[in-house]
Amino acid sequence: GSILYLTQCFQNTVLVWVPCIYLWLLAPFYCLHLYCHDRGRILMSSLCTTKMVLGFLLASFGFVEFFYILLERSQEIEQHMVFLLSPIIRSMTVILALCIIQLERIRGCRSSIFLFLFWVLAVICSLVPLRAKIQLFMAFASLTIVLFIQVFFFQHSHTYKLPSNGLGNVLYILKPIRWWRFTAKPQVTLKTNLLQNPCPVKDASFLSKILFWWFTGLVVKGYRTPLEAEDLWTLREEDTSQKIISELQEEWTKALASGVALGSRLQDQAQLLRKLQKEQSSGFFLLRTLARNFGPYFLTGTLCIIFHDAFMFAIPQVLSLLLSFMRDEDAPLWKGYFYATLMFLLSCLQSLFNHQYMYTCFTVGMRVKTAVMGLVYRKSLVINSAARRTCTVGEIVNLVSADTQKLMDFVVYFNAVWLAPIEIALCLFFLWQHLGPSALAGIATVILIFPLNGFIAKKRSKLQEIQMKFMDGRIKLMNEILNGIKILKFYAWEKAFLEQVLGYREKELKALKKSQILYSISIIAFAMFGVYVMLDDRNVLDAQKVFVSMALINILKTPLSQLPFAISTTMQALVSLRRLGKYLCSEELKVDNISKPPLNGDDVIIDNGTFSWSAEGPPCLKRYEFHELNVCVPRGSLVAVVGHVGSGKSSLLSAMLGETEKRSGQVTVKGSVAYVPQQAWIQNATVQDNIVFGREKLKTWYHRVLEACALLPDLDILPAGDATEIGEKGLNLSGGQKQRVSLARAVYRKADVYLLDDPLSAVDAHVGQHIFDKVIGPKGVLGDKTRILVTHGMSFLPQADLILVLVDGEITESGSYQELLGRHGAFAEFIHTFANTERKESSMQRGTNTITQVGDTTNTNLQNMEPVSETDQEQVPEDLGKLTEVDKARTGRVRLEMYKKYFKTIGLAIIIPIVFLYAFQQGASLAYNYWLSMWADDPIVNGTQIDTDLKLTVFGALGFVQGVAIFGTTVAISICGIIASRHLHMDLLINVLRSPMSFFERTPSGNLLNRFAKEIDAIDCMVPDGLKMMLSYVFKLMEVCIIVLMATPFAAVIILPLAFLYAFVQSFYVATSCQLRRLEAVSRSPIYTHFNETVQGASVIRAFGDQSRFILQANKRVDFNQTSYFPRFVATRWLAVNLEFVGNGVVLAAAILSVMGRSTLSPGIVGLAVSHSLQVTGILSWIVRSWTDVENNIVSVERVNEYAETVKEASWTIDGSSLPSAWPHKGAIEFQDYGLQYRKGLELALKGISLQIHEREKVGIVGRTGAGKSSLALGIFRILEAAKGNIFIDGINIADIGLHDLRSRITIIPQDPVLFSGSLRMNLDPFDTYTDEEVWSSLELAHLKNFVSNLPDKLNHECSEGGENLSLGQRQLVCLARALLRKTKILVLDEATAAVDLETDTLIQSTIRTQFEDCTVLTIAHRLNTIMDYTRVIVMDKGHISETDSPSNLLSQRGQFYRMCREAGLA
Repeated sequence: GSILYLTQCFQNTVLVWVPCIYLWLLAPFYCLHLYCHDRGRILMSSLCTTKMVLGFLLASFGFVEFFYILLERSQEIEQHMVFLLSPIIRSMTVILALCIIQLERIRGCRSSIFLFLFWVLAVICSLVPLRAKIQLFMAFASLTIVLFIQVFFFQHSHTYKLPSNGLGNVLYILKPIRWWRFTAKPQVTLKTNLLQNPCPVKDASFLSKILFWWFTGLVVKGYRTPLEAEDLWTLREEDTSQKIISELQEEWTKALASGVALGSRLQDQAQLLRKLQKEQSSGFFLLRTLARNFGPYFLTGTLCIIFHDAFMFAIPQVLSLLLSFMRDEDAPLWKGYFYATLMFLLSCLQSLFNHQYMYTCFTVGMRVKTAVMGLVYRKSLVINSAARRTCTVGEIVNLVSADTQKLMDFVVYFNAVWLAPIEIALCLFFLWQHLGPSALAGIATVILIFPLNGFIAKKRSKLQEIQMKFMDGRIKLMNEILNGIKILKFYAWEKAFLEQVLGYREKELKALKKSQILYSISIIAFAMFGVYVMLDDRNVLDAQKVFVSMALINILKTPLSQLPFAISTTMQALVSLRRLGKYLCSEELKVDNISKPPLNGDDVIIDNGTFSWSAEGPPCLKRYEFHELNVCVPRGSLVAVVGHVGSGKSSLLSAMLGETEKRSGQVTVKGSVAYVPQQAWIQNATVQDNIVFGREKLKTWYHRVLEACALLPDLDILPAGDATEIGEKGLNLSGGQKQRVSLARAVYRKADVYLLDDPLSAVDAHVGQHIFDKVIGPKGVLGDKTRILVTHGMSFLPQADLILVLVDGEITESGSYQELLGRHGAFAEFIHTFANTERKESSMQRGTNTITQVGDTTNTNLQNMEPVSETDQEQVPEDLGKLTEVDKARTGRVRLEMYKKYFKTIGLAIIIPIVFLYAFQQGASLAYNYWLSMWADDPIVNGTQIDTDLKLTVFGALGFVQGVAIFGTTVAISICGIIASRHLHMDLLINVLRSPMSFFERTPSGNLLNRFAKEIDAIDCMVPDGLKMMLSYVFKLMEVCIIVLMATPFAAVIILPLAFLYAFVQSFYVATSCQLRRLEAVSRSPIYTHFNETVQGASVIRAFGDQSRFILQANKRVDFNQTSYFPRFVATRWLAVNLEFVGNGVVLAAAILSVMGRSTLSPGIVGLAVSHSLQVTGILSWIVRSWTDVENNIVSVERVNEYAETVKEASWTIDGSSLPSAWPHKGAIEFQDYGLQYRKGLELALKGISLQIHEREKVGIVGRTGAGKSSLALGIFRILEAAKGNIFIDGINIADIGLHDLRSRITIIPQDPVLFSGSLRMNLDPFDTYTDEEVWSSLELAHLKNFVSNLPDKLNHECSEGGENLSLGQRQLVCLARALLRKTKILVLDEATAAVDLETDTLIQSTIRTQFEDCTVLTIAHRLNTIMDYTRVIVMDKGHISETDSPSNLLSQRGQFYRMCREAGLA
């Protein structure tokens, strides 16, 4: 009875008819479906022809068999008509199948599930007769051939034509015997495919789709060479922004309209309520819109997960049957094999459905992300200024980055919210069935675990908030340190700030440690859970009960852990939806703000206008006394708009652009508009792109524009001319250059109306004059256009056709220059007061010639030590999206050194015990499980088993030990992670602070902050978590293998090859996945940069009418990011499906081998082996996931470690140096042939300077910009090391002492006063070295005592970031107080160019004269009147000293100094 026999009759009827009936019944429906969907015909290929030929052969065999039976066996026919019918039916069916193949080809259907299933059925059904025939030794030739041909069809049912791109794509087809390769001819469909690298999923066969084999090509490519962006497939049409957003936009406007329509009929109060309600319900609107668009596809996924659940619960039932078969010795053997195979099939189907579900979810998630990004981007182009004020740029970028991410998570986990409770209930129900009342213990623990875990989760989220708070504090402090690094270096304050950062860090790690320990406690609860269920002394345990319950408990663990996570994700997603909805519902600019009639008559007319920035706010432009606000600008005239700061000049231009709310009146602007904003808006693109701004480049016109805007000299300085990339927000251009690029953009446009908002403020006087003459003035390039110019420059007014004078948003006077002067009104006064000061200013400016015209190579001032010219420019190429550069450099697998570095940081002494702990934990678990199986095999004597108590005790003890071990390992690993991240952060911090100034100029602070925030965060949390999971699963896997091998040693034959296969697949995947993650990260930052720029330049984009171009660009960037995101999640699915088949192989092996060894094995051991092998699939996929997580995050260690190799400053202190404590007691400075350069390879900024400065001397250093004045100070402080020669202070060579020793003994008052956030006291004396009296006296001398004593907190007054809650003058005085407090013998004073008001300036000068009388003072002067009474003046020129003497002598020599004085009006 061990073999299952089927009767002849059954073989010839049912087995033949099943596939045939399937095909005939469903064919009409399928043909109808094909008829409706035409995709263009596919040409015949060799493969298709082969199929047709074989098909006809197959059909003819049927007829041959029919005649054979008719002629040879006619006497038998009477009894069995069936034998005659079968071959005919089969042949007819094959012919039908061939017709369908042709129909599919004509209708362009590449792969057919319908036929695939038919051939599968046919093959399965012919296997039985084949076996029977072979057994009867009458192997009927015809049947074997028939079978072979059917197998061939089963293979190729789904490939007529391969997705080919002419390269003869290779499709791998799994043959029963070996791999076969076929290539098809290039497809020629009616709709030709224009994509250069289409995604193969469209053309993939059914089998390939469910197993994700279509992805294999990319994985292989990624394994051979690191993937590049070009290797990725273009997005499928339904995933592109264009398609998704155009559909969504309609839906969304409809949804909004339905909300708005109600509102328009209500009164004001009701309106306000509506507005509130609209904000509340906007999230719901958004959800509804998204659901309408993506819901149907999402539901197919939901269907898959339901199937998956059904199969998942079927497996323990089959296990139960298998175990009962093991007990029953009379059961036929085929049953065992049947159950074993059934388990294998169910496991396979379960994983197929699961991954199909995940794939749908991620696809939907990806589309939602595209959709939301698109909506937010489009909104940011039309949002009005009132709404724009309520949300910062950062918030908008956050909506795009963080909130879309939350929505994606929501899509993936949403189903768990309702499925998990159902799964839990089902599990408990089955447990009850198996165990009866003792399952109650389990149910009770589940109910208890929930609140416990809920409580722990709550505590942990609180701790996380605390940790985030400290992290924010630390990042903020780091940000300030990086911004004020210059001051830290000058004052040698690094140590104090280092301590502060580390203080934050310790608190942050403390919170992290607590949180990790709580997490470990919650894990134990799970471990103990299984123990309870079994602990019932009345319980008679047999194999079936024990192991089926274990399988159920393992199923239960997943939903239990998922549920809290799913709920929290949903909550977060709802918050995000509300935020997104609120933003997408905010007010937009009204289209009717300005009307644009055809061209004729006046170009710009404002009629009775009143404007305000927000609908509720006060008007910013209004009528004056009795005159309405009327502006009428004739065609081609130049209008100047003047007025004090804040009088509404820019608002007037905004009104003309339609950016402000129009309360009343009418605005008409005819023709195209170009706009130059007050703060130049520069894109992160080349200079040329910024100027051409999306139009085509006309060579001669472009050159003329550059020349008119005085940009040619600047382009000569830039390393790549106009192809130089400009950093974000125009990082590497000076203010004047930015302004001129912005102007050039407008001029290049050839618009009709030009609105120029003070474009000449940032440029120097003579450049301004040049631009006015060449561009704006009557003879300029724009001479015949309508120009409205806001200006502060009086010199241009006489040439204006019309002048509008604004006071507080009202036009008080208007008319030509002469008319206004004649009226003796406010304007005339204004002119008189300004005329004097301006004359001085322009002479001053000429005195200190400007950067823009002189391409000086080493312009550096202490204030922003980033020389605008070459020194900075050479870095531009790497500056551009510096982050992307850093990311790109790393390709391929992460190097081993990183792991070594990480583990070395922790230390071997801790690692070895951890590994032992893990081994111990797994050993305990093994013993516990083995004990169960022995118990289950115990014979039952009168309803109970012997020694139950002893067994229970051992069992309980083993369970407890296991729990403790789990707790130990998790805590140990968390603590290790914390040790490592503390060390790595410390190293990073010290490395950064020890870097020289040049390093900070080269490295954008964003990069550094990113290291301190994101990378350190990854090292804190992600790496230890990944390691924890990986180790626990690796050991778990070892345990399973040991158990299976204990039961059936023969399984080794199967497990070893599977292990190799696994390692092979894994290595393929990791290489590809890492690279995909990098590509995705690299392509993500351009999206945010672009968003950032658009939000900041929205008004310019609108003025130029370029919205659609920017929208296209945003689409392109989002799509580009999605091209690497899509393969990223498919890769995980590909891996998981294929690995789970490997895992299911282990299940099959364990089951079949147990069936084979039924006689020798006890049910207990079999149950143990099979129930454990069921977990293998899960374990394998988790190992890979955690492994890739660790791989991906260990990159952070690499990036944090990067700065260990950069150049460092000299050491801060030199041990055992014999520096006298009172040094320098005299303060004499001597330069000996001193030279200095900014970077290797650049020419010297100071060339061989020899100079002696005696004690108590007051020396002024003057010279034009870039002459090397500031370089002298940098040399004295060793911010830059000497290139040649030495500096001696009081006879000691400063190169031989520690940097802190040097810098703390001399003082500088820098140009720009930098304060750090913290108390005022900390800003004066971070080391707490002085008493309060000393601090107060220094404040008194700095004239700050009154101010500080009036503050509520006195010395503890909190300065905000950058000291912004003090005025500029007060900050300058605080810097003076610092110097007074240190009272060193040498004072370097870098005079503030930032115009400090005159009072402050005189205060500072007089204090210095009196207080520093017996010190050596070096002043780097920009205003000559301050140094006229100094003992000596040094005039620098191009790095040399050109003359030096007392001021009066120099004046009489009539040299360079005299010329400078004359220009400044002093001589």
